[in-house]
Amino acid sequence: MKNFFKTFFASFLALVVFFGLILLVAFGIAGAVISKDKTVVGSNAVLVIDLTKALQEQVSEDPLQSLTKEEKNPDFLTALRLIEHAGTDTAIKGIYLVAKGNANGFANSDELRNALTQFKNSGKFIYAYGDYITQKAYGLVSVSDKIYCHPKGMFEWQGMSVEYIFFKNLIDKLEIKPQIFYAGKFKSATEPFRTTEMSPANKIQTSVWLNDLYGDMLKKAAGARKKSADSLKAYADDYRLMRPEDAFMYGLIDGVKYDDEFKSIIRTKLKLDQDEKINFITLAGYNDATTLPSTYSKDKIALVTAEGDIVYGKGSPDQIASDQFLSLLRKIRLDKSVKAIVLRVNSPGGSSFASEIIWRELELCKKEGKKLIVSMGNVAASGGYYISCNADKIFVQPNTITGSIGVFSIVPDFSTFFKNKLGITFDRIATSPYADAPSVTRTMTEGEKRIMQNEVDHIYQDFLGRVADGRKMKIADVDSIAQGRVWTGARAIKIGLADSIGGLQDAIKYAAKVAGMKEYKLKKYTEPQSMLDYLLNTFGQELTASKMEKELGVEEYKIVKRIQQIKSETGEVKAMIPFEFMIH
Repeated sequence: MKNFFKTFFASFLALVVFFGLILLVAFGIAGAVISKDKTVVGSNAVLVIDLTKALQEQVSEDPLQSLTKEEKNPDFLTALRLIEHAGTDTAIKGIYLVAKGNANGFANSDELRNALTQFKNSGKFIYAYGDYITQKAYGLVSVSDKIYCHPKGMFEWQGMSVEYIFFKNLIDKLEIKPQIFYAGKFKSATEPFRTTEMSPANKIQTSVWLNDLYGDMLKKAAGARKKSADSLKAYADDYRLMRPEDAFMYGLIDGVKYDDEFKSIIRTKLKLDQDEKINFITLAGYNDATTLPSTYSKDKIALVTAEGDIVYGKGSPDQIASDQFLSLLRKIRLDKSVKAIVLRVNSPGGSSFASEIIWRELELCKKEGKKLIVSMGNVAASGGYYISCNADKIFVQPNTITGSIGVFSIVPDFSTFFKNKLGITFDRIATSPYADAPSVTRTMTEGEKRIMQNEVDHIYQDFLGRVADGRKMKIADVDSIAQGRVWTGARAIKIGLADSIGGLQDAIKYAAKVAGMKEYKLKKYTEPQSMLDYLLNTFGQELTASKMEKELGVEEYKIVKRIQQIKSETGEVKAMIPFEFMIH
């Protein structure tokens, strides 16, 4: 009994301390929120957009953010609306683009570029400057009135290349046998595990979509700088732009300037004395200081963001988890005030079963009379296309990556690895031939392989059927453009997989039109996280992910995440692009 009370009181004390700490944090947050001064735009302001910081489709609320001084960019749609609002805001005189990199995807960069073009058409200036200017950044900042680069910096202009990573030699050395099943001759998803280089089919599709991206960038840059696309391509082919002064000589930028010289140019533009401070305001600060116009109406358009890998069950905040989406979409379906749904898709796909669950709930929403409009972002491929195909209309950007209608499954055989590398062996007794199938500790039998391939083929046929029904096409016609092939948005329209070029705001306006709404409230359907849930779950995940990303680098961290996901989902039939490619 004595030990019982010791244990009880120790546990009770631990709980008191734990909840006491939570209360302290809560009071600290409340105090920080109360004491935090609201940002004021002031006058003669210049909006600063740092392109090295990606604009996320969905920004989760961080309960601890108010305790730090770190600014958090608004979500992508809000950023677009802020740029639009800045065009009519008399306090904002121009925009300064920090051009030393671009962390946004190609399709989202297109939408940003369109918003910046609209801002420029309002008569205000856009200046860009970078200590160095990457090619991807230039594709976006070429919209600017003036572009400057540091004299001793770097200007990148050398064309685009794609690099895939292949693991076959590694897994051969480890004596791991990837037993692979797929449907679609272009379904190159499994190539990193079964070959050491791209297949001819993959080279064809990659060459097509890469040249589409490159051609789009050349066209836009050429138009902005009053050059021909052929001449810009020649500059890259001959590697003529080795230094910033070369870019100036060939007319791609307007000067080579040190940072203080660039700031002097802005002061002159603003008619300030050279010793006066420039009123720079960040996008995050402008969001804090600005109340965007909104309509108060009982009728709503639901904006649902589907970003990340599609997974079955419960997922992490950066995934599209079937459990959460099922709950969210049912809530929307039963809400009579919601007249239309805009589904913003930015996903390479994932679990075919989870994709089917989400597809079904979206179909039920349509049967309730709600219009379903899809806006595809950077990537809406495979499972990302599966959940989109039954939309009333699909909007894409010219360089959205979509299609990849195909499925695959991987069952690794670790038996030789365990035996020869670790000295571990396995033995079993089963009541039926398929009792333990599939198993990663032995080689699959021919019967098991046939069953797995049949399942993959069956799911592929289901996928074709979903697309055929949604796009009002014949299954044979869908199959001819499917086969796992990746398409750009511009080509997807031509072959019937998408309907119109347009961004997220275009999709929202169209949803209002077809739903017959002159006034509506746009409601972003994201479930806010409680502080306790954030501390117990998300905070640790974000901390670990942030540390790994910092140590490995952004692109390398993506590869590690993909490998971890594939390992955790052995044998599941997937509709996704699990390889990571790097565009240089």
